[in-house]
Amino acid sequence: MTFPFINSIISWFLKKRKHQVELFLKYPIDVQNELLLKLISAAKNTEFGKQQNFSSIKSYTDFANNVPIQRYESIEPLIERCRKGEQNLFWPTPIRWFAKSSGTTNAKSKFIPVSDEAIEYCHFKAGKDMLCLYINNNENAKLFTGKGLRLGGSSAVYEDNNTYFGDLSAIIIENMPFWADFSSAPRQETALMSEWETKMEAIINETIHENITSLVGVPSWMLVLLNRVLEKTGKDNILEVWPNLEVYFHGGINFNPYREQYKKLIPRDDFKYYETYNASEGFFAIQDRNDSDEMLLMLDYGIFYEFIPMSEYNGENSKAIPLSEVEKGVNYAIVITTNGGLWRYLIGDTIKFTSTDPYRIKITGRTKHHINVFGEELIIENAEDALKVASDKTNCEIKEYTVGPIFMNGKENGAHEWVIEFKKPPKDLVFFTEELDNALKNCNSDYEAKRYNNMTLAMPKIHQARKGLFYDWMKEKGKLGGQHKIPRLSNSRDFVEELLKL
Repeated sequence: MTFPFINSIISWFLKKRKHQVELFLKYPIDVQNELLLKLISAAKNTEFGKQQNFSSIKSYTDFANNVPIQRYESIEPLIERCRKGEQNLFWPTPIRWFAKSSGTTNAKSKFIPVSDEAIEYCHFKAGKDMLCLYINNNENAKLFTGKGLRLGGSSAVYEDNNTYFGDLSAIIIENMPFWADFSSAPRQETALMSEWETKMEAIINETIHENITSLVGVPSWMLVLLNRVLEKTGKDNILEVWPNLEVYFHGGINFNPYREQYKKLIPRDDFKYYETYNASEGFFAIQDRNDSDEMLLMLDYGIFYEFIPMSEYNGENSKAIPLSEVEKGVNYAIVITTNGGLWRYLIGDTIKFTSTDPYRIKITGRTKHHINVFGEELIIENAEDALKVASDKTNCEIKEYTVGPIFMNGKENGAHEWVIEFKKPPKDLVFFTEELDNALKNCNSDYEAKRYNNMTLAMPKIHQARKGLFYDWMKEKGKLGGQHKIPRLSNSRDFVEELLKL
């Protein structure tokens, strides 16, 4: 009987944060400039701060002139020293946690430093803001009358020198206050289990009799879990298992390819989907309105933002611009400076602004995950928009996909080769291919130009993957669950050929 009272108290507390959000909505550039100078001041006596002469930096212009844009390879030596126990290298407070980056199936791992400040004032703060924005938009929310089902990575691994590494989600769960466990399911020990398939069974056994009111996790892996819940319970939809479920907080990958599958699993017209943009490097944006496909860029999480127009992108040699100079509709690579010790760091994501008052964004893809073998500049946003059109026109559902190039061979034109696993396949794959090709032409003029009269690009080649192919591929690589993502677009044939062999 105390649950409604607890729900009211927690909701009231979370709503108060809205006033702080309104501050950076009103003064976005001031908040960002003040934040930059605080970060520089905090780190001026670190090894990196002394190398880059932080003590002389008084403005953004000084900062941009003094500090080079960097990829992971540039800072890896410092990070490796920190992992071995050295401190005060790029951030003044001790860093014990490293988020092992698992954005793709690439073999090489990155270890992103996660400071105590990043945990507290970025990731935890974002979690509270996510709930705050949802509750402010939904006065009748009853989230805290039940529990949130969280689907994260495995336990962080302890190393010598008192350091740990693991999925960011595991680091967050390990650092949560003990009382957070009361409002979350499964228990921490279960949430951090390392073996994915064993963990799935344990999560299901723990949660099917709980009052689950919200879901949090990556759409692809959450979908696996929810389907297994239905198999285990014999129910027709998830609301028969958890009737009070009201919202799914999702992020990590584009939700659109999964939307129709979720609607069938959770057949409630007023069910809410809230997108978040969080990564190993930081928590960047949160959907701030119901039924929106945009996210509010969060400007007071200890992250200073810069942006590189993709039309001028040249890696570390690019010229970045501050938030005050961005324009709507332009595709940008993101550069971040953080309270975890990343300085002008290229995270590899691309976004575009849908609004500059306030600053709202959409994720468009990755700087590396695109296809531009023939000058077609195909990005993930193009691919997923076109897949949506083709799926609607052919009444099919797509589960997973990846795309690579077919290189020109003598007089033979190049093409794009797609491996697609369908939830519900099209009746005519040839017609689906034609519709996909036409949709790509409509959303990408460079692709259309290369396809004109088959001048450079031939018709796409599509393979209908067997059921479970992508799951088996990820399992073979030891990358089930957590924040592991299937690479969508590539300039090489590696991923396509690996899948075709399976």
